[in-house]
Amino acid sequence: MSNQRTFNNFSEFYPYYLEEHSDLTCRRLHFAGSLLVILVAAWALSSGKLVWLLALPVIGYGFAWVGHFKFEKNRPATFKYPLYSLMGDWVMFRDMLIGRIRF
Repeated sequence: MSNQRTFNNFSEFYPYYLEEHSDLTCRRLHFAGSLLVILVAAWALSSGKLVWLLALPVIGYGFAWVGHFKFEKNRPATFKYPLYSLMGDWVMFRDMLIGRIRF
């Protein structure tokens, strides 16, 4: 029997996602990784050095996974809910940027 929770939509998933990101350092690492993804993507596209786009998953997930394994002490939601988790990363980034979530 699986212990995976089921969610009917992203609105149901997001509160769970935030529970999985309760550690301040983990959230900061997520924010840094997401910001670096944006900056590297913009630079790669503007400079024509498109090979750098291949580094985006490593940058984004690298920061996030360090946050989970070292500080949050849990497994990233990406392993169970890949699409909702990716969406959650960007919604949480926005929420931190506008001050809705502390970081």
